[in-house]
Amino acid sequence: MFPLPSFKAFVARHDLFQAGQKVLLTVSGGKDSVLMVHLFKQAGLDFGIAHCNFNLRGEESAGDEEFVRSLALSLQVPFYHATFNTKPYAKANHLSTQMAARELRYNWFEELRKQEGYDYIAVAHHQNDAVETVLLNLTRGTGISGLHGILPKRGKIIRPLLFLSRAEIDQYMVQNNLAYREDSSNASDHYARNKIRLHVIPRLQEINPNLQYTFAQNMQRFADTEAAVEQLVQRYRATMITETAAGRTIQIDAVQELHPQKFLLFEILKPWGFTEPVVNDLLASLNSQTGGSFYSPTHRLTIDRNALLITAMATKNETEVHIQASDTVVHYNDYEIRIDSKDELEFERNPAKAFVDQELLQFPLTLRSWKLGDKFMPLGMKGYKKISDFFIDQKVPLPQKAQVPILFNGNGELVWVAGMRQDNRYKVSATTKKVLIFELKFT
Repeated sequence: MFPLPSFKAFVARHDLFQAGQKVLLTVSGGKDSVLMVHLFKQAGLDFGIAHCNFNLRGEESAGDEEFVRSLALSLQVPFYHATFNTKPYAKANHLSTQMAARELRYNWFEELRKQEGYDYIAVAHHQNDAVETVLLNLTRGTGISGLHGILPKRGKIIRPLLFLSRAEIDQYMVQNNLAYREDSSNASDHYARNKIRLHVIPRLQEINPNLQYTFAQNMQRFADTEAAVEQLVQRYRATMITETAAGRTIQIDAVQELHPQKFLLFEILKPWGFTEPVVNDLLASLNSQTGGSFYSPTHRLTIDRNALLITAMATKNETEVHIQASDTVVHYNDYEIRIDSKDELEFERNPAKAFVDQELLQFPLTLRSWKLGDKFMPLGMKGYKKISDFFIDQKVPLPQKAQVPILFNGNGELVWVAGMRQDNRYKVSATTKKVLIFELKFT
């Protein structure tokens, strides 16, 4: 007998997938993944099987692959397999063997999902895996997100066996006389996770025989806490962060008022990849002179007078983007330019928009960063101004000057310093027959 009612209830409760969607099952051949396959089959779901051979256990690995292939054949479902040279990959990328295997398999699973039209990727983690993950995270150091263990659903990854314990899986395998493969590496304490499984958890269960149930309750509380904190942080981001063409700014006075300061600032800055040590250094420098910079892999944070300025690092390779007459949306680094046209005369004072007389434009237009010598006639003025001087007047910080998108006509004249000022020569007037509207958005 299979735990089909509990399986279906768990899938529905966590909205893992919908009826009719295709799910790619990742199957090693062990008890957990084999039971997952049979649950999907018994439930009449649309699925395929994917198996990775990491070439780490010689003939045993080859036997696992053949077993999973035969299982897929017996159930008449699609079978996909990949073979990896894991140890050379780990050495070349300075990874542990476990991390290398994880990176290789999840990259392949996602490629396969897209290529074969699957909606989700299912992995066979169960309740004991979740407990082990929490203990491992605590040992290495973690925040709230590391305390809720493994989530049932994250992006395209689903874990439909999290309602079962290892003991329950063993029980169902015996009851249904299901064949499986035993991974000899599970008995080794060479890996940190195995040490926790083999030595730590049994001792904790001596203190609390219901350890698994207690952890499940705790993990749900931590997941709820994380959700509540994220709601609070989103409100802080909405009220504290101002988005302009120069970048995202946060007033230092607002940072000083945060409590607990380090925790909340770290959470606020998390989308841009700033680590806890960087946040510590930033807070220690808040009262320093303007110009101090702090870095994540993708962004720079600069102390600029009374504010913090977050700007994207110049990592993308498009230095110019060309705009055709038929384009309605174009992308330039972290920005999106939306283009609309109106037959009636329209204008509003909004630096994020440019209202241009379409008859004056010569396509293709060009978006690029400023260059020495660039000049324009700012809206409302009759004389020319160098972009370098305009940036100084507008107090645009040095790191952000190269990030501001600038729109040029096909004849080489500047049309719009995006998000800041339009050129007077291209403004709409009483004689304008068609208005082209450019709007700057962050992506």
